[in-house]
Amino acid sequence: MATIKNQASHSVFWSAVERFSTQGVQFVLGMIIARFLLPSDYGTIAMLSIFMAIAQTFIDGGFINALIQKKQCSQQDYSTVFFFNICMSIGLYSILYLCTPWIANFYNEKLLTQVMRVIGLTLIINSLGIVQQAKLTIELNFKQQAIASFIAVLISGIVGVILAYQGFGVWTLVIQSLTSNLLRVILLWIFAHWKPLPYFSKNSFTTMFSFGSRLLLSSLLHTIYTNLYSLVIGKRFAPIELGLYNRATTIAQFPSNNLATVIVRAIYPIQCRIQDDTPALKELFIKYLRMSCYIIFPLMTILCVLAEPLVKIILTEKWLPAVPLIQILCLAYMWDPIMKINNSLLNVKGRSDYFLYAEIIKKIVALIILIVTLQFNVQIMCLGLILYALADMLIISLYVRKTINITIKEQIKALFPILMLSVILGLVSHIAIILTNNPWIQLLGGFTTGSITYLGISHYLNLNELNTLLHFKL
Repeated sequence: MATIKNQASHSVFWSAVERFSTQGVQFVLGMIIARFLLPSDYGTIAMLSIFMAIAQTFIDGGFINALIQKKQCSQQDYSTVFFFNICMSIGLYSILYLCTPWIANFYNEKLLTQVMRVIGLTLIINSLGIVQQAKLTIELNFKQQAIASFIAVLISGIVGVILAYQGFGVWTLVIQSLTSNLLRVILLWIFAHWKPLPYFSKNSFTTMFSFGSRLLLSSLLHTIYTNLYSLVIGKRFAPIELGLYNRATTIAQFPSNNLATVIVRAIYPIQCRIQDDTPALKELFIKYLRMSCYIIFPLMTILCVLAEPLVKIILTEKWLPAVPLIQILCLAYMWDPIMKINNSLLNVKGRSDYFLYAEIIKKIVALIILIVTLQFNVQIMCLGLILYALADMLIISLYVRKTINITIKEQIKALFPILMLSVILGLVSHIAIILTNNPWIQLLGGFTTGSITYLGISHYLNLNELNTLLHFKL
């Protein structure tokens, strides 16, 4: 078990380096680009997000998780997935290419036709690197992935800043995306040391599809729902409203989505190795559930409290209408690690059927919430996301209980002290920022006082999570 914990720690570390070195640089450079672009530019790209996301989901097809979950992968398995992804990406791009005039007419934005036909090429580019990424993940080689992603994001980000400064508008985001994905795939090919063999195994495809198809349907439901907000807001409201929602989502999701993804991606292949050892699996589950929330809860809380001075400093006052959206979405997305770690556990145990059933129920609830909140405004729609997050946790936990007998009550009990600590942090930070109108002092003062309070109480209570972080060794 000690070896498993050591592997998990190393995997989480390099997965975190990969995610935050790339996403951090991308976030910073993205904020710089946003200073030169208009909310409507982001709105234009966001209008296409649902179509791109659905296409990418079909390309992935659940095969990445199927490869990782499978205990022994052969060259046939890798090559089969590789060629399937390429064929699927070319087919989907062709469909989108032909359908772009209808998409443009739907939004009444003629520019979308040209934008979609160019940015859609990222589907084909990404399909060329999916197997290489899966292979490196199986080998727990997150270091090489970190290098590939960091270089790609840094270079493409610099290109984006230059183009934004030169006044390229929405095409800045298109070219930046193409550059980033192309560079990353090239580097993954170099680092993975794998090339496809010229054959396609029907047996291999059938075996992995039986597992991956349920994940595909689950992912498809989640992808449609996630991007449905952009579709509805883009159709019902002005592009500037969609642009504000898009930036608010990007900022609010940054801590929770990245950290939760880091932990899930790092421990998933390790959990798959001990999938038959239920006690060890439960121990690892609770440990990383608490650890992820110990980091994410306070970050989301402090981001919620400090949203206004942060936007003033980073994005300028033209983006201030996004502040209420950021604050609401922070409260919605702070629960992401709980949902993702529970979802991952079902995949580890091979219960993609439970995963699919849970996803169907969750999306029925989500659709009802969306229909009701759509009658009002964007802020109310965002409040609906908080309600959905709570429903999501409850539903997925019921299926996890069936799988390894961990109840939602046990999870809440494990996380309750961390949640209370985060509430105290939020109150202290709020008190600190109402004492001044200077955004720089608000940001620095709120963050400092909140952090000291959180860490100080953690030390006083002798929380294992703080001790683990303080004594972490590579």
